[in-house]
Amino acid sequence: MGRIQWRQDRVAGVPLNRHVGSVGPVEVGSVAYDGSNRFWIWSTPLQEDAWGYGPTEEAAKAALEFWLASWLENFRPFFEAGGKPPA
Repeated sequence: MGRIQWRQDRVAGVPLNRHVGSVGPVEVGSVAYDGSNRFWIWSTPLQEDAWGYGPTEEAAKAALEFWLASWLENFRPFFEAGGKPPA
């Protein structure tokens, strides 16, 4: 899980149970604790309906990274085309 850089979110200097993940300058997701259900929820701004959960913070972060790698695989043909449109 080293490709996403995580930072803890804060409000007025107070740390929250929410972490925002970025790859370079692009925010790829967040992981937040849901106290009423006692699990960690991950979501991403890259796709509206993509979210999931894990029993721990690390599990939710790993699930987000797995989803992101799988989702980005869909774009491989675009990047491998070398700038040429498909025939």
